[in-house]
Amino acid sequence: MAYGFTLDDVAFLRSAAGKAALAACAELPLTDSSRIADVTAMRRAVGDRAAAVLETVALRRKSASKIADAEEWLFTGDALQQASATPVARHRAARLAGLAVHDVTCSVGADLVELSRVARVALGSDVDPVRLEMARHNASVASVSPGVVQADALRPVSRDAAVVADPARRDSAGRRVWRPSDFLPPLDELVEAYPGRVLSVKCAPGMDFSIAPWADEVELVSLDGQVREACLWRGLSSEVTRRATVLRSDGTHWTLTDAEPDDLPVRSPGQWLVDPDGAVVRAGLVRHYAARHGLWQLDERIAYLTGDTPPPGRAFRVLEQLPYREKTLAAALRKLDVGRLEILVRGLDVDPDALRRRLKPRGCGESTVVLTRIGRAPVAFVCRAERIPSGGLPANAPGVGSAGSP
Repeated sequence: MAYGFTLDDVAFLRSAAGKAALAACAELPLTDSSRIADVTAMRRAVGDRAAAVLETVALRRKSASKIADAEEWLFTGDALQQASATPVARHRAARLAGLAVHDVTCSVGADLVELSRVARVALGSDVDPVRLEMARHNASVASVSPGVVQADALRPVSRDAAVVADPARRDSAGRRVWRPSDFLPPLDELVEAYPGRVLSVKCAPGMDFSIAPWADEVELVSLDGQVREACLWRGLSSEVTRRATVLRSDGTHWTLTDAEPDDLPVRSPGQWLVDPDGAVVRAGLVRHYAARHGLWQLDERIAYLTGDTPPPGRAFRVLEQLPYREKTLAAALRKLDVGRLEILVRGLDVDPDALRRRLKPRGCGESTVVLTRIGRAPVAFVCRAERIPSGGLPANAPGVGSAGSP
C-alpha cells in the first residue's frame, strides 16, 4: 500500500533537516534484500519521518524516466502514476501558449509547471491540500511561480481562462474505471462547470470518444512508440476533429490530422511493410498517414501499410510473402536460417508466443514475421526490420523504387 503523506510530512521534507535526511537516504540501495537495514538506518536518523523519507526517495527514482529534472520534487505514489510525462505535458502546454490557463486538477504540478513556462497566466487548483503543497514546492524547484489554490474542480475559481483537467480514472481501491461518470470529477459535470471556455481534458487512450460529443477534437499522443494518452479539446481549433501527435524523447515530433488527404491507390503488396505509430492507429488516421508517405493498405480493414519507399522510423523489408500455413512458414524460416523471431499479428486469431514455440526457430539469423490477411486470405510476410533514418533510404538502396514514392 502506498504511503499516505501528511502536511507535516511535506513540511519536514522541505525543511533543512528533511533535505539532509533525503540526501542521506539517496545513498541507500532500497532493494528488497536491503529493506530492513534501510528502514532501520532511517528510523535512527529521523524517527517517525523515516517512512516519508524512504517513500520520497523511491518515488524520485521512479520519476526519473517520466518527469524531467525532478531530483528534488515531491510526489505521492498515485500522483506520480497519473502524472503526464514531461514531453507530453510540454506538448499540451505549447498548444495553450500565450493564454491564461487554469489547471483545475493540478495534483503535484507535472502539467502546471510546463503550463507556467508558456502561459500568459497560470493557475493550479486541487482539492487535496497535501498535493497542493507538493505542487508549490515543485514549482519553486522548477523556478516557476503559478498561482496555487485549494478548490473543487466543479466550483470554478477563475474566469475566462482555458481549463486543463486530468480526472482521476481509478476508484478508491485503485481499480481503473472506464465510465466517464465514474471519473473524479465526473467528466460531464466537469464540462458543464466551464461553459464557453477552451477545454483540454486528459483521458485514457482506450476510451470510447463517442461519449464526449462536446469535444471538437480528439488528440492521441504517443511517446517513444507508446501511446500515452488521449486529450479531448474544445474551443481551440475548428478545422481538425482528429489528431495524432508522435513525440520522441530526443525532442523531435510530428503531427497528423484528419484535415490531410486520405485518398489511396489500390495495389498489390510493395517491397516494404509499415506498422504506423499507435497514435495514428488509435486516432483513425491510417489512411491519412499512408497518403502522406505514398503508401497503401494491404486491406482496407487492416492497419498495416505497404509501399516501395518506407517513411522514417521502423519498417519491415519483405523477404518472402506466402499463404499463412505453419508448415510453410517453418520451412521458409529454416531456409533463411532464422533463430531470433519477432511475430506481429493483426486481423488473425494467432497467439504469437504459442506460434513461436511451435515453429522452434534454431538458426543464427533474425527476422520479423507479419501475419495478417488480405481479403479473407491469411498471409505471412517474412521480413527484416530496419530503422529508416529521417533522410530516408539512399536512392541506390535495395528495395527503393519509383512506385509509391512520396
